[in-house]
Amino acid sequence: MDLAGYRELWRAHGVMTLLVSSLLARLPMLATMVPIAFLAKDASGSFRWAGVVAGAYSVGTAAAGPLWSRTADRRGPRGVLLATGIAWSLALFTIALLPTGLHRLLPLLALIAGALVPPVMQTLRAAWPRVVSGPALRTAYSVDATAQELLFMVGPMLGATAVSVASPRVGVLLAAVMSAVFIWWYALRQPEPLPRDQHTTVPLTARQLLWHRHRLPLILAFGLWVMSFNGISLAIVAFADDHGQRLIAGIFEAVWAFGSLVGGAVAGALPGRRTSYLWRRAALVAVGMLLCVFATWSSVSLGIALTVSGLTLAPAIGALYGRLGSLTPDVARTEVFGWMGSAATGGAAIGAAVAGAVIEGFGVRYVWLMAALLAVVSTVVLLRVPPEVEPEPSGPDLPAGGLLGETA
Repeated sequence: MDLAGYRELWRAHGVMTLLVSSLLARLPMLATMVPIAFLAKDASGSFRWAGVVAGAYSVGTAAAGPLWSRTADRRGPRGVLLATGIAWSLALFTIALLPTGLHRLLPLLALIAGALVPPVMQTLRAAWPRVVSGPALRTAYSVDATAQELLFMVGPMLGATAVSVASPRVGVLLAAVMSAVFIWWYALRQPEPLPRDQHTTVPLTARQLLWHRHRLPLILAFGLWVMSFNGISLAIVAFADDHGQRLIAGIFEAVWAFGSLVGGAVAGALPGRRTSYLWRRAALVAVGMLLCVFATWSSVSLGIALTVSGLTLAPAIGALYGRLGSLTPDVARTEVFGWMGSAATGGAAIGAAVAGAVIEGFGVRYVWLMAALLAVVSTVVLLRVPPEVEPEPSGPDLPAGGLLGETA
């Protein structure tokens, strides 16, 4: 174990404030959908309508995310975050105060709200190489991936608590107020862009950014991972329902996230090899999911397998963030993470739909087999991605990994 990365991260000026403000800014995003879903259900009397509203929100997010990210690269993240933060809060206020009789407007309003979601995650991942380097940069991406697991546990729970204690409208209003405050704070913490030379000031087109022999496999692999993650979440619910113990669905999600938290924390403290291949971490993700296929015979065995499987997630995701960031010039780094977010949104929708069909046609355990196969495909996709190489001492203006393979 080597805690040098954590020590450097702690000592770097403004890093902890940037991280904490980003976590608080992301919290209302994860706390929003549960109250909105219940608001749609209560207004229409149908969970099918809630699904339509949730789908509209996801479409808006996936479509607009890369556009806001591209604008942040070209005009600076601070203004984009402030503008979208205010607009998103107003959209949530509109949804919360919409009269019940006008519930048919909810899909349209959800589409608009989804399109206004601020690019918090994208700007944070683009900012890391601007504030830290070397072991601290690897640790920063690992901490980011690990903290995301905490948010996935706390955010939906916060939204569900607001619905249970008060009402869905109060839950949406709470998210609107939180976003107005926390996104404003995060926007003011944005670091200055890296110095740019004559070659990096030329903006890349979307085709140049995506149709790249290294960046495209990274984005596709992340979409495949999210597809498998969402399928497993549905399989967990189905397993709990089949065993008449719906409460264990939450326990399974918690132990899965806990395993990822531990794995991410340990990965951030590892010294790292001279060369680190991402496909190896993807292979470990596949092995962890395959382990669950043979553990569905009891709740205890599946819980243990999910914990072990979770150990592989945050390290792999953090390493993917790092490779994508280092293989992208600073002028387009926010946008490339925006496209990664869109791939994740699409993967999540496909994963849930396919997993439902697999459960109905074959059984719950085969969802984990499907997830393992998707992880194997992602491993193959990542074989051509160059490894992370521990950089020689160099100037601060070039991130680790440089602009390797910038020409497609």
